[in-house]
Amino acid sequence: MHLPDPQTQPDFYAGVPSRRLLAWVIDTILIAAIVLVALPFTAFVGVFFLPVLFLVLGFAYRLVTLSGGSATWGMRFAGIELRDQTGSPFDGTTAFLHTFGYTISVSVPILQLASIVMMLASDRGQGLTDSLLGTTALNRRARV
Repeated sequence: MHLPDPQTQPDFYAGVPSRRLLAWVIDTILIAAIVLVALPFTAFVGVFFLPVLFLVLGFAYRLVTLSGGSATWGMRFAGIELRDQTGSPFDGTTAFLHTFGYTISVSVPILQLASIVMMLASDRGQGLTDSLLGTTALNRRARV
């Protein structure tokens, strides 16, 4: 298996950057809800380190969902999924590495900006972490 060629099979990549944005918004809302549910369990001390709590719970959310289906719930709603360089769904290691790279990117604004520019400019819509790992997001409907 391999990743589809964006020149000969453009349906796999059509609208992926905008779908990734939609997925990101949905995932951010879901993670915020998880954080709100978790706050009482920290005796509301979590309010004092809210960004760290958000990053840790976001990391766990992404790792679990990417390991279980190669897509977060937001990605599933948006109709995209991540694939490794061979075109296979993520395994646990790839999900961890992708989540780690994403977490570093969102923690450093210049890296996040670079990732966004790369998604908009590359043929496969790959962000910074995707480029480093050789992964990409694909339209699920084109795969079926």
